[in-house]
Parts: sequence; structure tokens; C-alpha cells
Amino acid sequence: MIIRMSALKVRQKVGKYRIERRLGQGGFADVYAAMDTIEGIRVALKVPHAKIVDDHVLKDFRNEVRVAARLEHPNILPLRFAGFMDEKFVIAFQLGENTLSDRITKRLSLHSILDYGQQMLEATAYAHRSKIIHCDIKPENFILFSGNRLKLTDFGIAKVAQKTVRGAGTGTIGYMAPEQAMGKPSFRSDVFSLGLILCRMLTGYWPEYPYEWPPKGLSRMRARVHAEMVAVIRRAMEPNPRKRFRDADQMLEAFLKARRKTERLLASRRKKKTTRRAA
Repeated sequence: MIIRMSALKVRQKVGKYRIERRLGQGGFADVYAAMDTIEGIRVALKVPHAKIVDDHVLKDFRNEVRVAARLEHPNILPLRFAGFMDEKFVIAFQLGENTLSDRITKRLSLHSILDYGQQMLEATAYAHRSKIIHCDIKPENFILFSGNRLKLTDFGIAKVAQKTVRGAGTGTIGYMAPEQAMGKPSFRSDVFSLGLILCRMLTGYWPEYPYEWPPKGLSRMRARVHAEMVAVIRRAMEPNPRKRFRDADQMLEAFLKARRKTERLLASRRKKKTTRRAA
């Protein structure tokens, strides 16, 4: 059985949700901003493409959602609803302000970069401790909320989406570790993707395949952070998975140590500037 779905229109209702606008389109689904007319809150609705939602995919998705449903963490965005409404399969989340992908196109302070980096790692480390690989770590899957709170989304969806979309010959390969692109994901694959995002935020450039060190913009990274932070990112981005951190938990531990050294370095630089001005 294949569930037929077409693009939704503004003001169209799907169950209790009224469509307000389309937020984006990907290889697996379209995403809409919608109003929950019962609870009176705005949500993000993910509606998988018609050619993707068949019995096999739905079975895989249900299995993944059952596993992901046990994740409760301040940096992980839970599902509000996943199921059929008006013969359409919809997945509902709390609606954020924007995505990390939107945010990194604008100027970021070093404090914000370090804060976002820590939140990304804490979310993924929690998942890894729960024996869950995300499989699609990318800026679009980190949603920003008030107070600069980042939440990782698409748990339970990412694995099914990646497998299905790869079969269609598309997908976000640019964010994947080399072994993951060949169908062999692990905790180390999520680590690799986190390293790419941190590198992008600190250099201003996306690392490119084959991800050989040094990346473009390395001098800018070195000027901004302690050498130990550079080493953390380099290890995370190793093309050979055996040379990476074993999981996000191990990477988080190294990141926090490097963050403290970076903050002390910045404080020392500010003190020197103040002393020179006073002289």
C-alpha cells in the first residue's frame, strides 16, 4: 500500500492542524508551520512524500519512534504526534524560531559558537548513552528556541529517511561521514558530522570531501580558540573512524576541557588589552 500525499495549501486543515506556510522541502518530506486548533499552539508538521510512505517505511518508522520516544533531554525535541490524519501521514513537533542552518549564515560570537557546540554535543551524547545513533546530524536538524536553546530533532525519522532517500539517489551526503555514506553508520559517524558543524562555525566554511586536514579557514579557527579545541575538531573530522572519538560522550568531555582553556585564553587576551589601554 502507498499513501498518496500532495503538497498542502495555506489554511488547509489536516485533522486538528491548520496549515499556515511551508517552511522547507527535503528528500524525505515537506515541512509546514501549522496551528494546532485544539491546543492553540503553533507546530511544525513534517509530511513525508507520497513516493516514500509505504507499508515497509511505516513499519520501520514506527519501530524507530518507539526507540526514540524514551529520549528526554532539554536539547532534544520530542515528537508531539506521529500518525495518520485525514489519510495523510503527519509528524508534529513544537515550532522553533529558526534552525541552526539559518543562524550560522549570520555573524556568530565565539561565546555563541561554544554554547551551541556544547548543546549539540550534550544532545547527541545523551542519545549515544541511550544506544541511539542519530544518522543525520546537520544544522537543519538543530532547532533554535528562545533563550538560544538548541534542540536536536528527527530522532526516529532520520534513520528511516536516510535509508529511503539514499535508495532514491539523493540525500544530505555532504554532512555524512565517509563510512556512513557507504551504509555503515556508527556513533563515530555522528561525531564526524558534529565536527563538520563546529568547523563551519569557527572557520566560516564548510569542509569539503575528502575532508583532509587542514580545512579552509583554519587560520581563523586558530586565532579564535585554544589549540586544544582545534585538536578536538580535527580528531572529530578524521576520515578514518577509528581515529575519531568513540562517541559524542567522549567528544563532549574533550570539548568541555578545550572550552575552559579557550575561555581562559580569551580572558587573558582581554586583560592584556585593558592593561595596554591603561598604560
